[in-house]
Amino acid sequence: MAKDLSPVEKAKFVAAKQACAMVQDGMKLGLGTGSTAEWLVRCLGEMVRGEGLRIQAVPTSARTADLAREQGIEVISLEEAGWLDLTIDGADEFDGDLNLIKGGGAALLHEKIVATASDRMVVIADATKQVETLGAFPLPVEVIPFGWQATKVLIEETLVGLDVLGREVALREKDGAPVRTDEGNFVLDLHLKRIGNARQLGLVLNQVPGVVENGLFVDICDAVVIGHGDGRVETRDLHSGEAEETRFDFLAPDNIFNDIAD
Repeated sequence: MAKDLSPVEKAKFVAAKQACAMVQDGMKLGLGTGSTAEWLVRCLGEMVRGEGLRIQAVPTSARTADLAREQGIEVISLEEAGWLDLTIDGADEFDGDLNLIKGGGAALLHEKIVATASDRMVVIADATKQVETLGAFPLPVEVIPFGWQATKVLIEETLVGLDVLGREVALREKDGAPVRTDEGNFVLDLHLKRIGNARQLGLVLNQVPGVVENGLFVDICDAVVIGHGDGRVETRDLHSGEAEETRFDFLAPDNIFNDIAD
């Protein structure tokens, strides 16, 4: 039951639930990747099955695509969609200007393509993801496997002249092997601690040979929906400057969400 969730999972759930109110019948929708996005997919699935909501979805990862199909959501490719009405995704960090770090789930390339192929991008997150300055979360950079060691050295050299506090670059691994993205690429995690100029850093990193894309999302996000463990939800719109707050309770059982994990 939703009432039995941890405060962090409650926060993710209410953020996803609130974002569903932005989805209209007939929309072409981008679906993000990660634990908060999983809440969104399940909430949308309930609307599709229970309310007859008609949407077509472009997932940002194979994991999200599998879950969307399981929930009865029609999955199409970005080529089939052409353009999207709305993308809803999570974030590893966001600042006051709604600049983001994304890529903790190794889907940053697809996430950035889908987000920028949308009329509007909305981030759903728990309150712990909000920071004054980006950089505490390691910045993911997707690189091609060929010559990745040379790419790593070039990135380290590039960081020397930039406004960051840390310069450690590490290959992301799992079970002793490099993590591969859906495109078959590797991920380098940049432990920067603080990013003084996110726009400059993103532009410079993408000039390094071997870099496919970085996890800085600058001037892409339009609004953020922030969930809290007590059921409060804040919605902030970057363009209008408006902020709204609502609250959900957890009295009703929501058994379909029991298997969501961090």
